Amino acid sequence: MGSESKEVLESAPLGSLTGTVVAVQANYYSVRLNSENAEQFVLLCTRRSLLKKIGQRVMVGDRVLVEEPDWTQMRGVVSQVLPRRSELDRPPIANADQILLVFAMAEPTIEPYQLSRFLVKAESTEIDVCLCLSKSDLATAEEKDHWWKRLSEWGYEPLFISVKQAIGLTKIQHRLNQKITIVSGPSGVGKSSLINQLIPMLDIRVGAVSGKLAKGRHTTRHVELFELPLGGLLADTPGFNQPDVDYAPEELANYFPEIQERLAIARCQFNDCSHRDEPGCVVRGDWERYEHYLDFLGEAIDYQTQLNQQADPDAVMKLKSKGKGEAKYEPRLDTKKYRQESRRTRQQSLQSLKNDIDRLMKTDQDEE
Repeated sequence: MGSESKEVLESAPLGSLTGTVVAVQANYYSVRLNSENAEQFVLLCTRRSLLKKIGQRVMVGDRVLVEEPDWTQMRGVVSQVLPRRSELDRPPIANADQILLVFAMAEPTIEPYQLSRFLVKAESTEIDVCLCLSKSDLATAEEKDHWWKRLSEWGYEPLFISVKQAIGLTKIQHRLNQKITIVSGPSGVGKSSLINQLIPMLDIRVGAVSGKLAKGRHTTRHVELFELPLGGLLADTPGFNQPDVDYAPEELANYFPEIQERLAIARCQFNDCSHRDEPGCVVRGDWERYEHYLDFLGEAIDYQTQLNQQADPDAVMKLKSKGKGEAKYEPRLDTKKYRQESRRTRQQSLQSLKNDIDRLMKTDQDEE
């Protein structure tokens, strides 16, 4: 526990409890109380109005102080949020220690570009990343060897698992022990099946893979922390197929282990090198994910341009659609020009016109 957390606890009101937020639903928070006993208590809490006034968000994974416990109704009030050691917006989780990124060896098969996008997104959180390849029982020894070598060149050592054949689960349990872990990855790769195996009491609904698109259907609807039998918490997150690009262009190189390895050996000629076409660049070259880097860099530049235009009241372009490695913009329409006139405005205009006509007719009569 950090020094800030200790100071908060020492100044906490007498009788207050500490706990971890394991679920958020509307304005209610499920808080698992810290206890040295085997039995764990979960209180359904509201939050102090002061927290709302100061804009203090309460997130899944937050360590909080709870006051006014009602043991008959198992209710309480969150009075304070302890300092966070990490914070993610998507998914909204605090104090996570690592991301368990799950991809399938088959059904659906691995798409290198999609995997690369997920890895970059995971690296952008600055949280440890553990890559897990599920359904390994459906892959041949040659296929597993191929992906091991390929991903090693990317800078990762994947764990091969099979829930069906109980392969590699002990290694996964060891990696999850006493940590808050976010399980992520595209839909249909077996995340829910893995969690059901690790925490049998949950029985999370498992979704089938769409035969038409060979992609998984979404089964998880919200973020929630589940307690592991051997210690630690697991966060199941809604599946998605293409993580958004929401990082600055100059930060992207930090999310590629291959780039960091090259920069550790030699430096580029320019400190602000974008690793595209600058002279003296040590990153540019013949390595597999370099094209991915260029695509993501283009998207990051477009994303930054969009943010700048949104901040500029005179912006005249807007994002229309985004595909693989590209973003398209179109002229922003002048909404005032195409907005339909309201009935009240129309009546006022007619009345004003009528008054003008009456005034002109009266003037003509006076001149006569």
